Amino acid sequence: MGITLASPSRLASLDGRVPTVATLCSHSSLQIFHGARSEGLPTLGICVGAPPRFYDAFPLARPDRFLSVPNVKELAGAVSRLRSEGAVLVPHGSFVEYVGAEAFAELDVPVFGNRAVLAWESDRRKERDWLESAGVPMPQLFEDRSEIRGPVIVKYYGAKGGKGFFLAKNREALEDFHATGPHVIQEYVLGTRYYIHFFYSPLVDRGYRVGHGSLELLGMDRRDEANIDELYKLGAQEELFRAGIRPTFVVTGNVPVILRESLLPKAFEVGARIVERSIELFGGMVGPFCVEGIMTEDLEFKVFEISTRIVAGTNLFISGSPYSDLIEPGLSTGRRIAREIKQAQAQGRLAEVLS
Repeated sequence: MGITLASPSRLASLDGRVPTVATLCSHSSLQIFHGARSEGLPTLGICVGAPPRFYDAFPLARPDRFLSVPNVKELAGAVSRLRSEGAVLVPHGSFVEYVGAEAFAELDVPVFGNRAVLAWESDRRKERDWLESAGVPMPQLFEDRSEIRGPVIVKYYGAKGGKGFFLAKNREALEDFHATGPHVIQEYVLGTRYYIHFFYSPLVDRGYRVGHGSLELLGMDRRDEANIDELYKLGAQEELFRAGIRPTFVVTGNVPVILRESLLPKAFEVGARIVERSIELFGGMVGPFCVEGIMTEDLEFKVFEISTRIVAGTNLFISGSPYSDLIEPGLSTGRRIAREIKQAQAQGRLAEVLS
């Protein structure tokens, strides 16, 4: 048996009923609703104002019911309705960012996964402590700007889709940066970006074993960024500034990729270390997470970030990926979430996958 995450009182709303998969109508909701429907679970879409019309274009991913709120930050006022629906909230990047990590963690509604992880992901310094203590290679962090000798990237806290990130080719170029919130300054590592979609299950007792569960690789992507991309970034940024354009790293889409097969052991080793350390620090991760890093020309994988929930890059693989198809054809991350909830309920182990 695994670690208990949810109290009996938190799970009381699910007694004797089929869980309803609920999430905010944004980010990866189409995939989450489609996956739940594929597993026979009811769905609830949380929206601001009227239900979004675009769901009418995708009948297999349209939620069964909608819950309209005046503002996402006021979701706490809808707790009674959510509990009456037997809702299990599935966090994604937009959901957590709009509600706020602290407010989301305090919602008295069952959440898929360990909500304790949000405090570690939303604070980039805590996140770094976690990853470094797991023995994961990371870009150098600069506390003192005088130590900077080469290119750096500035990142804000939280899941903002790259908004506000700033790239500087040296310390002098960093003078153009003016912070608007909590941030970190990291070494900019040259290489190829990979966003690796993992899923950790405390229920599965086969496969690539980690802790008392199993680590699965469900997909991989890269990201298209609004008006600056790839290796020309360092030189292009100055030219864009001269033209009166402020380059951004806002993610506008995703591209599927696969890793050289000989590098897969490195990817799994990194994923396993992160999971094992999470168990020691806060009881462990459950469900999807994404390891975001750079593969250098020396074939070293440096992790610059982790997203501890479903990421939008998984939307590429609603019908399966080259990796998930080798587990089960057509398996998406959204469906894998729904299946974990179903399996946990069938085994009387919901408290291990919900918090």
